[in-house]
Amino acid sequence: MIRNKKTFGLGLVLTVSFFVVLWIMFLPYFGGENAFHAADRLFNTISKGSSYYIPDLMEKAKEWDGKTFEIKISVGPDKLRDNVAKILMTNGAMVAQEGQALKVQGDLGSLFKAALKDSDIMYHNRGEEIRSRYGIPEKEALFAWWNALKATDKAFKEQKKFTESKAVAEVIARAVEVGYNYYGIAPEKAAARAGILAFALVFYVVYTMWWGFAIMYLCDGLGLEMKKGAKKEV
Repeated sequence: MIRNKKTFGLGLVLTVSFFVVLWIMFLPYFGGENAFHAADRLFNTISKGSSYYIPDLMEKAKEWDGKTFEIKISVGPDKLRDNVAKILMTNGAMVAQEGQALKVQGDLGSLFKAALKDSDIMYHNRGEEIRSRYGIPEKEALFAWWNALKATDKAFKEQKKFTESKAVAEVIARAVEVGYNYYGIAPEKAAARAGILAFALVFYVVYTMWWGFAIMYLCDGLGLEMKKGAKKEV
């Protein structure tokens, strides 16, 4: 079956070495982790370092000082509803339960600043401050903020208050979700890890080509070729 022993042998060497490197990458040789977990942690720290918009949002929130609102929101199960009510009332909003929904009144600027402050605390991995303030686990508290603001966004859209809705959506996407998703990760700037980043990207390209050449040489050694199909006239 082997038509060209030289290229087949080269393809075999590339294939075996490819899987040897892959096996090594699954071992905990990279700071106690395998290569995939280490790479995931690296890119998470860098992406977190490039996702800090909270100070700018704090400035924007001042524009909403004194802007009162009154909405009715539905936020799901009893425990979540209780958590939402707790964080809103702790931060100065008036909350009353009406059936399975919550009627909320307050100052939009104050609401934004409270959500941003808690998101900032979570971004800087100081979850104990959230726990002591609300008496619930920090990620549950920020999840309650996410649900409260999502429901607020929906309520503003129903009231056709699209400017307010856009502001709420920005706080969710650029603060609350960032604080929640990156909690526990130490932020770093890309410039500080330029060397390892460059190595990772170059290695990814080389390793992909490595496998491609292995397949190509194996196929060539077996006499397999790809040819353009003949065009048939109809």
